Amino acid sequence: MIDFTAAHNARTYSGRRAHPSWSAHVTGLVDPRAAVVVDLGCGGGIYSRAWRELGAERVIGVDSSAPILASATAEHGADPQITFHRGDATATGLPEACADVVFSRALVHHLPDLRAFAEEARRLLRPGGTLIVQDRTVEDVSQPADVDLAAAELAAPDLTAAHLTAAALPGDARHVRGWFFEAFPRLLQVEAARRPGAQELTEALEEAGVHVEVSTLWEVRAEHPDRESLLADVAARTGRSILHELDDAELARLVDVLRAQLPEGGVTEVDRWTLWTARTPQSSSSGQQ
Repeated sequence: MIDFTAAHNARTYSGRRAHPSWSAHVTGLVDPRAAVVVDLGCGGGIYSRAWRELGAERVIGVDSSAPILASATAEHGADPQITFHRGDATATGLPEACADVVFSRALVHHLPDLRAFAEEARRLLRPGGTLIVQDRTVEDVSQPADVDLAAAELAAPDLTAAHLTAAALPGDARHVRGWFFEAFPRLLQVEAARRPGAQELTEALEEAGVHVEVSTLWEVRAEHPDRESLLADVAARTGRSILHELDDAELARLVDVLRAQLPEGGVTEVDRWTLWTARTPQSSSSGQQ
């Protein structure tokens, strides 16, 4: 399991930029121009920066890890409209109704109490505000990347859990994560235990008094110039908490597996994500008693 407070993990969620496939999707969900955005579980500030580039007036990144926040500040702190705050995602310490948009990416599968997270996010939102939660479900982890990257998004309204296989689908040059599970099947069990179900999070958000819509995104994680660039990323466990379930010897074996499977040239990684978009009422009433 990853230790987010360890100094050697300070930059594990830094060093890349959000891809246009992500930007295109989220701007279809909310207009970020002139918005105040709270980025819960901001990590190294990759998406805090992305929101500013999309036109947000101010972004407040919140994370519980002091080393990771130090890395985020070093990388993005030159912009006075991006600030970083140490706090828990379920008790941030930020003022009530301080945000037009609350965003959370790759966070909720680390949280034991989805209802507490939902209530805190709801508290932070102004009337008419928008919450966007981006995370992977077990279904996302089990799906292949055979999609049109130019479209950047796959609409699958008829897809249900009944259509999914219990095991991870095979890896390929874009669906690199699939090879993780082929090499170490126990990792899929770890994913199944920690990933939220789409309905589970929907219910937690609706109980907090917001209307929820669910969408799917195929996000380009990274465009590696060559195979060795990707392998170095994997060997460092960069941005992949699942790889902290492997010891160093197992990780070295995984790198060997990937080297044998991947082409020598450039590699484009894509991951499938579920996004829950929740909107608060325009009135000041929260809908809670």
